[in-house]
Amino acid sequence: MDDLSLHPRVWKGRCDRAAWQTLPTGFAELDRYLPGGGWPRDALTEIVPERYGIGELSLLMPALAFLSGGTGNAGHWIVWIDPPFIPYAPALERSGIDPGRLLLVHPPADGNEALEKNLPGNNILWAVEQALRSGSCAAVLAWLESAGDKALRRLQLGAEENACWTVLFRPGAALRRSSPAALRLKLHSAAALVRVEIIKCRGSRPGTVAFERPA
Repeated sequence: MDDLSLHPRVWKGRCDRAAWQTLPTGFAELDRYLPGGGWPRDALTEIVPERYGIGELSLLMPALAFLSGGTGNAGHWIVWIDPPFIPYAPALERSGIDPGRLLLVHPPADGNEALEKNLPGNNILWAVEQALRSGSCAAVLAWLESAGDKALRRLQLGAEENACWTVLFRPGAALRRSSPAALRLKLHSAAALVRVEIIKCRGSRPGTVAFERPA
């Protein structure tokens, strides 16, 4: 038991800090709630916005700017896989993100079966796994409509092995199924506020955090 208690992946209920790597969110309210004071850097995060365009990307900008600065990730890419829009470079620069560090990937719309069937293919799941296992990414963001348990667990393993911050944007229907993600958030918009409903949080309890919508 003594050896087990020293394992870095074991969470101890009385500890104030998480044993895993974290990345500050840039929002004090959210950092205070999340174990370790930030995004889990070596695990999956799932974000489910009530609709796109309510501030889901603004929530990630401080952390992306930190990674874009090269701190501990010199030369590493920030990969966006199948975003539903074209990122606006001037807005990224205003947020402190170097567009030259971004890599956009648009896989063909041929379904998400390659990873499940262990087949080659340039679909979303396959692209996410390849980005994670390349060892050259500081962060991977992917917009994913559907994924099976086996595929998600492979992505979780890839994120863990490479300590790569991995964010999956999912539809509301995804919350009806279990997920190996360490953190699952549902985002709501209310006037000038963004309400973050924490559905699942490794090392902490579900809850809600609200803060002003970033400008």
